[in-house]
Amino acid sequence: MNVVKKCLVALMLCTAFAACKQQDNKGKFTLTGDIKNISNQKVYLDQLFFSQKNPEVLDTAEIKDGHFTLSATAAEEGLYRIRFEQQDNNYFFINDESDIHLNADVNEKAVKGIQVNTPANLLFKKFLSDIDDRRIALQTLSANADSLKHVPGSDSLLNETSKKINQLSENFNSFVLTSVDTLSDPVVAMFALGYSQGISADQLKDPVNKLAKRFPKHQGIATLLTQFNQMLEKQPEQSATNTASPKVGSMAPDITMNDTEGKPFSLSQLKGKYVLVDFWASWCGPCRGENPNVVAAYNKYKNKNFTILGVSLDEDKSAWLKAIKNDKLEWKQISDLKQWNSAAVGLYGFDGIPYNVLIDPQGKIIATELRGEALEAKLAEVLK
Repeated sequence: MNVVKKCLVALMLCTAFAACKQQDNKGKFTLTGDIKNISNQKVYLDQLFFSQKNPEVLDTAEIKDGHFTLSATAAEEGLYRIRFEQQDNNYFFINDESDIHLNADVNEKAVKGIQVNTPANLLFKKFLSDIDDRRIALQTLSANADSLKHVPGSDSLLNETSKKINQLSENFNSFVLTSVDTLSDPVVAMFALGYSQGISADQLKDPVNKLAKRFPKHQGIATLLTQFNQMLEKQPEQSATNTASPKVGSMAPDITMNDTEGKPFSLSQLKGKYVLVDFWASWCGPCRGENPNVVAAYNKYKNKNFTILGVSLDEDKSAWLKAIKNDKLEWKQISDLKQWNSAAVGLYGFDGIPYNVLIDPQGKIIATELRGEALEAKLAEVLK
């Protein structure tokens, strides 16, 4: 595992949700919302931070006939979350204007079911849609390759599929790098860096430096550049301790940590079920954004020999417990509360969160990095 990449990606994933850009309309901003197919209930406006600070509730309102108004004060541009009292859906928006209107439908996917017609938000939505399309294509082709491995006489077709997978992977990484180089909003550009797990630190040097030059007054990017260069300096001494990630087809390493009640719990205790091992943290904005998809998957398949084991990279237990409650994570949760020094990082060798592995009833890894629609597609395939 590349420790430099691990720290960088973690920073990207969190900073992207609180990246700051000086804007002309400093001060108060107001969000009005119209939501279809939603009952009257409370709605919360959360500010998300790039540090380990837990999301902060800035305003609360009542939805009446699908309409609500929220407001807050911000000196800088960042990314905010709309959270509902009774719905799993979360919506994210950038406060690039002082008056923002959100249209959404709770019966549609979060990315496609939301409309915020400001420049930064339109750019953000397009990037999320484009990256999801590429991720789903890669996941689908990988699933086809896994199926071919059990078909006699399919070696040539499997080789051809593997070549296509490699090409799609290269195209995915190229898209991420190009997005970082060309996206006109620093919040969205930094968010794009959160998808750089498959890109080497050397390949990221130029885009990160260019990003700092494109937004020279952006303090969040300046801080990012400084930390990235510091991590690069430490790379030689850390590379000897890197751990390879377990691959699809290998047995999942067992994990034993304390649960929310302080009692030891092991992954092996769930043997006999399909298990999604979900690595996340309360301070990770993208993890919190992905949680509604995970909740939906759990509710749909929990009665089909499927469950989830949440493994948190938290350090603050109270923040961890609060996030579990707020995001309605009903499955078993464990953590050693050591953040990036967690034993899970060494065992599974992941570079950033959110990250997950899907395990079959025998304990073998059958898929990794399933997010959004890719998670739903894989579970529908194996849990027929």
